[in-house]
Amino acid sequence: MSVTISIKHALKKYGDNVIIPDLNAEIKQGEFFTLLGPSGCGKTTLLRMIAGFNSIEGGDFYFNDKRINDLDPAKRNIGMVFQNYAIFPHLTVRKNVEFGLKNKKLPKAQIAEQTDKFMKLMQIDQYADRLPERLSGGQQQRVALARALCIQPDVLLFDEPLSNLDAKLRVEMRTVIKNIQHSVGITTVYVTHDQEEAMAVSDRIAVMNAGVIQHIGTPKNIYQRPANLFVSTFIGRSNVMNGKLKMEDGKPVLHTTSGYTVALHNVEPEQQKDQDIILSVRPEEFLLNRDANAPGIAATVDDCVFLGLMTHYFVHLESGEEVEIIQESSIDSIIEPGTKIRLTLNTEKVNAFTADGSRNIMTGVRNDCVG
Repeated sequence: MSVTISIKHALKKYGDNVIIPDLNAEIKQGEFFTLLGPSGCGKTTLLRMIAGFNSIEGGDFYFNDKRINDLDPAKRNIGMVFQNYAIFPHLTVRKNVEFGLKNKKLPKAQIAEQTDKFMKLMQIDQYADRLPERLSGGQQQRVALARALCIQPDVLLFDEPLSNLDAKLRVEMRTVIKNIQHSVGITTVYVTHDQEEAMAVSDRIAVMNAGVIQHIGTPKNIYQRPANLFVSTFIGRSNVMNGKLKMEDGKPVLHTTSGYTVALHNVEPEQQKDQDIILSVRPEEFLLNRDANAPGIAATVDDCVFLGLMTHYFVHLESGEEVEIIQESSIDSIIEPGTKIRLTLNTEKVNAFTADGSRNIMTGVRNDCVG
């Protein structure tokens, strides 16, 4: 049975060092929920608090209506998959997968049936009698996942499960994990520092920094309308520039340091006032014009990288700011370094933040953070 996880005013500290000061989150039943953030932000600490491996200095953790703060980890009915697989090297694949079921002292026939089911689900049944040393990294991770799922947990926890795999295997395994999770419907909490991985697998993502959740939302919401400057710069690439918002004829107009002005039609009503702002422009949100005399921001190409479908341009503006631009590759020749160009902005997609970066002033921000 899958559960809802409620975290209310969680506090974690080691001595006087506060790791998580006051954290709230609601993880929906059957949801694939990812904790994403830089190293040391507290995401693994929070995961281990849910698992019962770390003490809880304050707040309450619930599985549905059951408070689990003092519940023994073995009684929380969780499955956990670790970064280093944590499978037993001296046991065969079958014996690894059935380990948790044997600990539950289930009937032999049921153990065999469950083990066969999840080995087949994870496509490792043909390796049932092999020892882990004869398996690839991806196969070992499948064994770890089968063992975690086999006990039919209420909650599935992942701690950086793919970080030891090579790039191709990571992409393959994240697809496997997402598909399996959706098919079995277990509430899943997944920890990673890899933004692309989080975007690929998650129903919702919680972006953390210094023990504080900055933004909870779908991958689309977080990427397109990040709650603050930290989220914008952590998720994907972002060009950050200073600017001013000025009210002209009752409408908000962006003024960049390069002298470019453009109307911003989707500024929150209460933020429609003269103010300094920080502009965040994704590389694909620049519109590049080869005509150096056209309206827009004057820039010079410094370098270009052709990557098949897309071409990356690295340019500097007349103001001295350096930005990255991603354009769909064209049949025409690549724009050579030293070429003068003009840039305009896709104003429907760019984000603008208050001068301290703490708040996105554009409409459409959806943040499920619980106060």
